[in-house]
Amino acid sequence: MLIGIVVGIVIVAASIYATGFTKVLLSPFGSSAEYKSSESATAPDLATGEWINSEPLKLQDLRGRVVLIEFWTFGCYNCRNTLPFVKSWNDRYREKGLTVIGVHSPEFDEERKVENLRREVASLGISYPVVTDNDYQTWKAYNVQAWPTTFLLDKQGRIRWMHVGEGDYGEAERLIQKFIDL
Repeated sequence: MLIGIVVGIVIVAASIYATGFTKVLLSPFGSSAEYKSSESATAPDLATGEWINSEPLKLQDLRGRVVLIEFWTFGCYNCRNTLPFVKSWNDRYREKGLTVIGVHSPEFDEERKVENLRREVASLGISYPVVTDNDYQTWKAYNVQAWPTTFLLDKQGRIRWMHVGEGDYGEAERLIQKFIDL
C-alpha cells in the first residue's frame, strides 16, 4: 500500500512539473520579473474606488513620476510583512519622484467596509494613497493572483517590474532608484 501511495505522489508530481503548473502553484510564494522597456505595456488605469489619503489619482496624471502599485488587503499577514518596506520607500523617495499607491483588494467581508479600511490605514501608519478595489476591477486588469503583488511603473507609465509575495526588497529598491534617475 505504501508503494502505491509513493508511486501516486511521483506520478502527480511529474505531471505537475511537465505541464508547467508548478509556476502557478508556487507563484504566491514569491516571484519577480523585470521587463525590458520595449516589452513593457502601459499600465492599465486604476478602477474607480474610494480613496484614502488622497484625491482620486489617474496614472496618466502621474507621468514623469515612478509609480509603485501594491495590491494588498489589511488582513493578509504577508501584506503586513511588506508594509515597512513600502512605507520606507514612500518616505525616502516621494520627494525624489516616487508615488506609492496601495490598491486594497479585500479577501474577507470585513475588509470590504471602507470604515474598517480607513481605521486600519490609520492604525498601520500608512500615509500614501490607498484606493478600494472591492469589485476586483483593477486586480483583474493587472492579472493579479495573490496578495501582495507589487508593480513598478516607469516615468512613461509602463510596467517595468512586478513581484508576487514577500521579499526581493533590495531589487525593488534598486529599480526604484534606477527608474527615478532615468
